[in-house]
Amino acid sequence: MANNAIHPDQIYIDGLANNNSAMIQSIYKKFVPKVVTYIRNNSGDEDQAQDVVQEILILLFNQAKVNKLQLTCPFDAYFFLLCKRKWLNELKKASNKGVTIREDFASNNEPSDEMVTQTEAFEEKQQLFDAMFKKLGDKCQELLKLSFTLKSMEEVAEKLQVTYGYVRKKKSLCTGQLTQWIQETNRFKSLKIT
Repeated sequence: MANNAIHPDQIYIDGLANNNSAMIQSIYKKFVPKVVTYIRNNSGDEDQAQDVVQEILILLFNQAKVNKLQLTCPFDAYFFLLCKRKWLNELKKASNKGVTIREDFASNNEPSDEMVTQTEAFEEKQQLFDAMFKKLGDKCQELLKLSFTLKSMEEVAEKLQVTYGYVRKKKSLCTGQLTQWIQETNRFKSLKIT
């Protein structure tokens, strides 16, 4: 990135990461109408626009939590470009015929391609992880979910009413299986792992 300085709009990313309802309402008020208008002008409707917005907000929330997303461009341009690309991908999937796209929105502060590429790669990794996680047995899923949310393995053992040693061994086996499945997929091999 040419400019690595944190943009003042980082407050929106931090607000999402902290599940700050006032900040989320502010995002909906300031930035969502532009996305809705764009999607409605490009073969979509209100519900489809809201679905795209929801998916991108969840993606940004997850990325902010996991990777401590650092915004280096205006939130408006970044958010709009992510929503726009998501919508174009939806149109591409839904139809093999050509789609006419009206470009009514221009921005002087286009986000860097690198930030958008990082977010899209994060989304792809998240989808791969989720798909492989669902293949795990119920016991493994429960154990791993608890280990993601509770502070210590002792708490996990107590919650599951098993020994600490069992939880550590089982977590290791479950994590190993999950990692193996992820690494064996063709999608994993094609992802640029960062």
